[in-house]
Amino acid sequence: MFCFQCEETASATGCTVKGTCGKPETTAVLQDLLIFAVRGLAWTAETLNDLAPGPEAATGRAAPHARLAEQAPFLREALFATITNVNWEDDRFRALITEALDRRDALAEAVRAAGGSMDAAPEAAVWRAPEATWLDTGAHVGVLATQDEDQRSLRELLLIGVKGIAAYAQHAAVLGRTDPQVDAFIREALASTCIALSREAMIELVLRAGSVAVSAMAVLDAANTDTYGHPTMTRVSTGAGDRPGILVSGHDLKDLADLLEQTAGTGIDVYTHGEMLPAHAYPSLARHRHLVGNYGGAWWQQTTEFESFHGAVLMTTNCLVPPRRANTYLSRLFTTGSVGYPGAVHIPDAPDGAAKDFSAVIERARQCPPPQALEGPDLSIGFAHNQVLSLADQVVEAVSSGAVRRFVVMAGCDGRHKARQYYTDLAAALPDDAIILTAGCAKYRYNSLDLGTIGGVPRLLDAGQCNDSYSLVKIALALKEALGVEDINDLPIAYDIAWYEQKAVAVLLALLSLGVKGIRLGPTLPAFLSPAVAETLVSTFDLKPMGTVSGDCAAIMADA
Repeated sequence: MFCFQCEETASATGCTVKGTCGKPETTAVLQDLLIFAVRGLAWTAETLNDLAPGPEAATGRAAPHARLAEQAPFLREALFATITNVNWEDDRFRALITEALDRRDALAEAVRAAGGSMDAAPEAAVWRAPEATWLDTGAHVGVLATQDEDQRSLRELLLIGVKGIAAYAQHAAVLGRTDPQVDAFIREALASTCIALSREAMIELVLRAGSVAVSAMAVLDAANTDTYGHPTMTRVSTGAGDRPGILVSGHDLKDLADLLEQTAGTGIDVYTHGEMLPAHAYPSLARHRHLVGNYGGAWWQQTTEFESFHGAVLMTTNCLVPPRRANTYLSRLFTTGSVGYPGAVHIPDAPDGAAKDFSAVIERARQCPPPQALEGPDLSIGFAHNQVLSLADQVVEAVSSGAVRRFVVMAGCDGRHKARQYYTDLAAALPDDAIILTAGCAKYRYNSLDLGTIGGVPRLLDAGQCNDSYSLVKIALALKEALGVEDINDLPIAYDIAWYEQKAVAVLLALLSLGVKGIRLGPTLPAFLSPAVAETLVSTFDLKPMGTVSGDCAAIMADA
């Protein structure tokens, strides 16, 4: 195996024996083979569309071939399954590979029927072999199959960003919202990895991926807020009650909403964990009185926190950590959606978008004692774009008067490395005239700090999940307009981003596509950036590595 898609990859170069995430070599190789298969599927789909596009639309442009739309849900699902800390079930990967090959070959027949040929197709578009040989093939078609270091770096930067885009698009699709242009780009980007492109063309695709990431997050934002209402300022308890509980982690609000409906009146309390904390700020979810609080912190702490919770645990999306051998919670761990783990009970999707049946989770919770209490303060959440913009007059006045000198975007992911203490120390070190804007589980490094307020505005504004990074974009653009600033980089905003997995890469590309410069990225720069590609990002966007707390704090405030 060779995998370097997450920040914690071994020695900051790549995992070669077993993933730092706990992914075994066999699973890693099957994931590589799945990516190989979906690349071939995408190339064949693009070839069909070039030969036989759909009817001309009112715009005068040919619509995509009708068969292409059928591939979008599968491509999103397959890509999501390969994101770090999502799925460890080899049988599900084998099923996805089989489906990718079947879909690809059906499209290949359509290519031939349209007068095209597959004779010069890339290997990914024609390979098929007995399942017994799949691991041998998978070991040779992964990351290192691209020999040129810079081409490999750009190709992986694109693929990793597209995985993040697919995840955001999948979250929105669960709520019935899709964007054909986002799906078309996913297909185009995957197909591009099957052919030789110039460095310039690959860079252009990577930057387009950032623009598409903005679109995907906008669709998701609309899906969430139209369905559950706009988040509002909310204080969330971190205590534990005396009734049996279900702990919900991940990102999927619909799973939580369906579970809340099914647990109403059962005497079971529902708690959020990790990236599900922002759910408490959505009016439609907060109305459920048995949604009682948030239990624990970021994803990497779950092996301890799931154990002490005592009740049933439902994992809706990433980030799942393999249970330690000493843990006993595997018997009460449930997965759903793209998530899978051997020994955990999987809750299947319901047909036609109906609510999933969570009765097995509820029955298991009934058999469990109440959670063990964890110590911690109540948490302040709900500062997504609609809420923050309602405070626009106060914020602009604070900036104009000098009460606020700097906004610091400290968004992204948390992780296990001790280096991430940097983010706690930086938040504490920022002066009293700086406001932190955050989204994602990176906030667990500092959201328990008492940072106070400025003119009634909290110094920590939590916009929500990593999925909600779009709120930070909208806030920045609104400030740009309110302050009459021409260039987004002239705003009193600094960016100090923590990353871990592929969604965070999509967020980074989104910021770059908007022209944001001077982003600090840590704790380490991605291993998939070759020296030449890293230098391109540094020279073009002034991308910076994380430094020392004192040095970075001084630099952040220097131009304020």
